[in-house]
This record gives sequence, C-alpha cells and structure tokens, in this order.
Amino acid sequence: MKRSILIVVCAASGMALPLHAFNDSVPASGLPSATHYSAQILPEVDGTVSWRTLAEVEPVSAKGKVVPKFSNAILSLDKTNVKIYGFVVPLDLGGDQKHFLISAVPPSCPFCMPAGPDAIVEVLSKQPVEYGFEPLLVTGKLAVLRDDPSGLLYRMTDATPVAVSKPNNR
Repeated sequence: MKRSILIVVCAASGMALPLHAFNDSVPASGLPSATHYSAQILPEVDGTVSWRTLAEVEPVSAKGKVVPKFSNAILSLDKTNVKIYGFVVPLDLGGDQKHFLISAVPPSCPFCMPAGPDAIVEVLSKQPVEYGFEPLLVTGKLAVLRDDPSGLLYRMTDATPVAVSKPNNR
C-alpha cells in the first residue's frame, strides 16, 4: 500500500514540473513561434509579403471582447494585390484545391492547424492548385479581417499560383 501511495505522490508531483520535449535540442525557453520557425525553413522570395510582417498583430481588449490590432504595415496591405509564399493546408478532399490555407510552416498533422492566425492566410483561388508538400507562391487580393467570426486574420481572393525562381534568403 505504501508503495502505491509513493507512486501516486511521485506522479502527482511530477505533473507540477514543467514539461520538457523528448528532444533535448529544444531550448529551455520553448519552441520558436511559427514566424521564427518559418524563417529557418522557408526562404523569403523577393516581392512577397513577409510572414514577419503578417505577425505584426496583437490581441487587444475592445468593447468587452478581444480583437486584433494590426500594424500600419499590415493595414497598408488591405485590399491590395500581394504575393505570399508558404505551405498549402488543404481544406477540401482531393489533390486539387480552390479553397485552402497557406501557412508559414508545413502542416504536420491532418487534424491540427500548423500555426496561429498570424501565420495563416485563407486562400480562394481562381483555378485549382495541386496540393503538395513543397511551398507555393500565390498572388491575389489580400483582405485584412478585423472581426472574422472564424478567427482568421487574412484572406486572399482571386488567387493564382506563380512560378518561383530561386528564392533569396533575406
């Protein structure tokens, strides 16, 4: 009986300790944000909107609810044609996608969002885009969503894929 109590006490006290990743290469400060991780795995392409720029948003309290407060750099992109380079997160079944998300980081789970709302753009494409694991460059009209009920911050409409020449690291 004493042994089972000891096991329960040890297990309960372990729950109060901070959890550590199975991989000890993760810094003690935790995993990087999607934007910082993206900069490590996804080279920026000249002429595109940077994921660092799209991350310039913070939650603020207004009229009893939390709403996004966008930087002037983001607000200047509203209703303009932009290019975004990222990973496709499919929303429909099948290989061809007309409605999908583009993310700063690749999806790692079919049931999980790969990043937060500042690192995801909803895309409505003019033509089907083939789903793949390689990053995609799309161009279209960006909308900055100030109060979207789905929690999205950005939407691109009339999107079309663009061929990518050699990406330049910034």
